[in-house]
Amino acid sequence: MEEKSILPTIVTTVPWREKIKEADSLGIKEIALFPTFLKKHERPELYRLLGKSKIERIPFVHIRGDFDLAEMDFLAKEYGSEIFNTHPNEPHPFHEYDKKIYMENIFFFNEEEFGRYAGISIDFSHLENDRQLQSARFAHVEKNIASNVVGCNHIGGITRIAYLREDLNEYRCDSHWLDKISDLDYLKKYPEKYFSKYIALEMENPLETQLRAKEYILNMF
Repeated sequence: MEEKSILPTIVTTVPWREKIKEADSLGIKEIALFPTFLKKHERPELYRLLGKSKIERIPFVHIRGDFDLAEMDFLAKEYGSEIFNTHPNEPHPFHEYDKKIYMENIFFFNEEEFGRYAGISIDFSHLENDRQLQSARFAHVEKNIASNVVGCNHIGGITRIAYLREDLNEYRCDSHWLDKISDLDYLKKYPEKYFSKYIALEMENPLETQLRAKEYILNMF
């Protein structure tokens, strides 16, 4: 089986500056980075603080539609970033990294976009949400998984009770918060081929909890 690189992740839906400090306190030198809630003018501070940290490598980055080529080159050169993912319908003006970018299974895909990018990034909490609550979308995603390269993954939590996400006007059970480690058992439903080399723990939990989640997932394999 291919060796898995399960990465603790700095997400920006929570106080991310504290996550950088925590990474240093735990001696973490390799992470995934999800600056998806930081606008372009906000990200220089993120990179400045990362530059002062002990973090040496960021192989997997979740990019936004406002990234440019210079920012991609910076991440590749300074942190060895080699795998990226994006949301559907967030096109980029550059093409130099197209074959290193994977499209996330969030909502319905525009299937024409697959011709531009390298393949698919499976977010397992989104996938499980669709399996439980959105059967048509689940079938659509599974069809695209079967016909595309799976290049990276996200892993998040699943809630026991569906909640109404008002901005989407739909009930959901995916979450960026993991209540307890055993909640990751939903991953056992999915075949090995769905899991790629690079797996980001897209969790708002402390990095210490993410490290425990990493060991739990490795034991599944």
